[in-house]
Amino acid sequence: MLTNPVVISILVMTALCLLRFNILLSILVSALVAGLIYHGGFAGVGAFFDALTATTSTLITGMKGNLETSLSYILLGALAAAIANTNLTAILINAVSKALAKTSTYFALIIASIACLSQNLIPVHIAFIPILIPPLLPLMNRLGIDRRAVACALTFGLKAPYVSLSVGFGLIFHGIIKKELANNGVEVQMSEISSVMWIGGLSMLVGLLLAVFIFYRKRRDYAHTKFESSEEQEAQLAASLEMTKKEWAVLGGAVVAFGVQIYTESMPLGALLGLLVMIVLGGIEYRKIDKIMDSGLAMMGFIAFIMLVAAGFGSVLRESGGIEQLVGFASEVVGGKIGGAILMLAIGLLVTMGIGTSFGTIPIIAAIYVPFSLSLGFSPAAIILLVGIAAALGDAGSPASDSTLGPTSGLNADGQHNHIYDTCVPTFIFFNIPLLIGGVIGAMIL
Repeated sequence: MLTNPVVISILVMTALCLLRFNILLSILVSALVAGLIYHGGFAGVGAFFDALTATTSTLITGMKGNLETSLSYILLGALAAAIANTNLTAILINAVSKALAKTSTYFALIIASIACLSQNLIPVHIAFIPILIPPLLPLMNRLGIDRRAVACALTFGLKAPYVSLSVGFGLIFHGIIKKELANNGVEVQMSEISSVMWIGGLSMLVGLLLAVFIFYRKRRDYAHTKFESSEEQEAQLAASLEMTKKEWAVLGGAVVAFGVQIYTESMPLGALLGLLVMIVLGGIEYRKIDKIMDSGLAMMGFIAFIMLVAAGFGSVLRESGGIEQLVGFASEVVGGKIGGAILMLAIGLLVTMGIGTSFGTIPIIAAIYVPFSLSLGFSPAAIILLVGIAAALGDAGSPASDSTLGPTSGLNADGQHNHIYDTCVPTFIFFNIPLLIGGVIGAMIL
């Protein structure tokens, strides 16, 4: 097993990611390592370059598997940029803050609900956090709310919807699962994926409730923030926020994007039609279209390219022939289904912690997990759950993940929230552990 190209390339990729090497380059280097071993690239200079050429060709050909996903990310980024260019989010926040001021008990749960909308109804991803959270810090300080609970709430809202629901970013996530399972010999429908992935969402909900109502429910004091404002200033801000033609047009475009993606199960088509509606109705000024598209590309472009390269990496792993050897070896040592389930989820946790994206993890692990799961006798439903949760594991708790970087960007606006100890550690404990338990139990039952 020490010469298996899959094992070595995964170890190289994990090591590079943990050393904070660029994620995109880490995947590319790891793919080349797998190809060099498979093609015998260490036999001489000529063999070395022949192996690199063959591997690069396989990588590029395999990248086409995530073209739809990458397009979805870029168009969703443009949608998010268009929404952020209006007062729509600020109006929602102003209305919500009035309700939040009346209670501390359910503060974190309301924040989690708002975060869920950012993945489905108004797919702005983490773009809402710098707008929503900093103005609420003074209120949180007055109520003595532990920001670790809010960090868990935000991460829950950024993850649980796409893990469990085939809407918004969840449609992309479930679509990648469907495609990669098919690439490895298991044909499933989108309805089958959503019918089991709710187990992941329920597991995360358990973790959220434990964090909010048990571990972080006690008062925690913070110093006054620079975001403190007088009642007069708050009143002036509220008065300046109103729904104009521009806000209504953008809201209409968001609703169209949401409806089309549900009807057609096509996220790119929904996002594109939503953008066109915004342009026609005046939500996006014609002279600012290029600026909006550039902003969307800047927001989501890097993630889109990670998706492409991850699909190519998965293609290289499948061609290397090391998967069959790895599956045969692992089947003999894991000790049956439960051991196999734990091993797969643990490896998924490690890989996603390094890469920092659940979406980019699926093509890599599916190439190994699907044949491994079939060899252990898991049903298609169990395979869906194992691949989906193995990919989702580690997104919470990873220092490089949007699901942790986003919450920290808002909660640390005044310098009183530590990224590792106040965001990554709590979200790792309260989401990865329940996901691991739920994944093992679910896979054994399905």
